[in-house]
Amino acid sequence: MANNQNKSYLSPREAAKLLMVSPITVRAWAQKGLLPSETTLGGHRRFLRESVEQFAKQSKAIPERSDLRVLIVDDDKQVAGFLVEWLSGLDEPFIVSSAADGFEAGSKVYTFEPDIILLDLMMPKLDGFAVCQQIKADPDTRDIRVIAMTGYPSLENEQRILEAGAEICISKPLDTKFLLGLLKAEL
Repeated sequence: MANNQNKSYLSPREAAKLLMVSPITVRAWAQKGLLPSETTLGGHRRFLRESVEQFAKQSKAIPERSDLRVLIVDDDKQVAGFLVEWLSGLDEPFIVSSAADGFEAGSKVYTFEPDIILLDLMMPKLDGFAVCQQIKADPDTRDIRVIAMTGYPSLENEQRILEAGAEICISKPLDTKFLLGLLKAEL
C-alpha cells in the first residue's frame, strides 16, 4: 500500500500532454496494450509516469500517422456522399468517414478519432452549433478542427458557429479547391 503512494500517476489527459497527442490516442494505445495502464476503483485509467516516459523514449512504439482523418457530418446524403467520394479519390492521405446527424457524429468522434470535422450547420434534432459546442467543451475532443458548412450563409450563422469553436464557416455549394487548401493546412 505504501509503495503505491510513492508512485506518480497521470490521468489520460496528463499522459497525452506529456506525449504530445490527444487523450483519445492515449486511451487507444492503452486499449491495444501498447501503453501500460491501471484502472481505479471508479473505472478511470491511470498511467505511471515512469511507464509514460519509457513509452515516449521508444519512438517506434508510437505509430506514425501520416493520414488525415476527416469526419463529414451532414444530413444531406448527396453532399455527404460527394465529399466522401471526392476526398477518398484524391492523391492525399485522407481517411474519410461520415455521420448523417449530430447524434451519430457524437459517437464517431470517439470511435473514428477525426483530425478534422466538416460540419453542416442545419440538421434536424442536434444541429451543427450544438455539435460544435459539445466537441469544443470536451477536453478529449476540443483540439479537433471544425470546418463548418452551410447552405444558409449569414453573418449571424457564421458568428454563432465561430463562437461555438469552429475555425471557419464556408458556404455551399462548396469551393473544393478552397476546402482542399483548408484540409491540407493540417498535413
